[in-house]
Amino acid sequence: MSQPTQNDVHVNVPLSNFSLFFQQDAEGFVADKVFPAVPVDHQSNVYYTYNRGDFNRNTVKKRAAGTESAGDGYGLNATASYTADVYALHKDIPDQVRANADAMLNPDLEATRFLSNKMMINKEITWATTYFSSSAGWTTNLTGESSSPSTNQFLQWNDASSTPIVDVRTAKRTVALVGGGYRPNKIVLARDVYDTLLDHPDIVERVKFAQKSQEGEAAVVAKNTLAQLFELDEVLVMDGIINSAVEGASETNAYIASKGALLVYVPDAPSIMSVASGLTFNWTGMFGATVAGSRMLSYYMPWLGSQRTEIEAAYAQKMVAPDLGCFFDSAIA
Repeated sequence: MSQPTQNDVHVNVPLSNFSLFFQQDAEGFVADKVFPAVPVDHQSNVYYTYNRGDFNRNTVKKRAAGTESAGDGYGLNATASYTADVYALHKDIPDQVRANADAMLNPDLEATRFLSNKMMINKEITWATTYFSSSAGWTTNLTGESSSPSTNQFLQWNDASSTPIVDVRTAKRTVALVGGGYRPNKIVLARDVYDTLLDHPDIVERVKFAQKSQEGEAAVVAKNTLAQLFELDEVLVMDGIINSAVEGASETNAYIASKGALLVYVPDAPSIMSVASGLTFNWTGMFGATVAGSRMLSYYMPWLGSQRTEIEAAYAQKMVAPDLGCFFDSAIA
């Protein structure tokens, strides 16, 4: 054997231009995209609610010459409220770890991205629990069945003979009736439901032009086309993943949401005298909080000999108009 060998002339060290870092893409999370955000100065408060029925009742009368016009009014109350819960997590960087870290590592940046990913997952889970289920409190709930659907049911969309376009349009009419004329303009789909719809025979011919050379372009076109078929402004897909295994155990990954779809109505932006199915009240009153009600803190703890990076978010995800939404439970088998 010739000397020296490959092992003699090189000592393995970590690469300075690559490391394998796992952080989910924010594009697959919907908690900050579905409902408008309302910045609030206080952790809790109330807001005005107008009586919708008073606005849709026909009380206009004919007016005879020399007489007063008919009079009317509307109910108004300030009993609806929100309370912004505070969520937080920290990551400590001991001085000894920082001093011994290789040059290509960046403990502060790593901690920031690690905590941001964790908060994004937590907010998505909170959103799904609040809105994305048949028990969330929506006035209209429909359940998918494998055969012979009856009242408030539909044939599951994985069945080639099902009619998802008709089902969504029918649900929009139902919501408009119970919601005083507001038709849903967005739909949120679990990833497995979205993928199933793209292969549905009623849809596939209309979106096949989306098969472009770049996968990202195709995905955008497919979502836009699906929105057009449903006569909606936007289709959102939930791609967030949660690992439910304890630390040290093998990963147990699952989608945060599956088999469901949610139709909602949202305005372009919330304001005085506006309406929405849901809102996110972001508490911006804390020192250093952003418009999203979150803040990233970094401070030194001499008693531990460590630098602490801490993320905190204060918000309330609130279903403000349950009549303006429809949840499709078990949309696929």
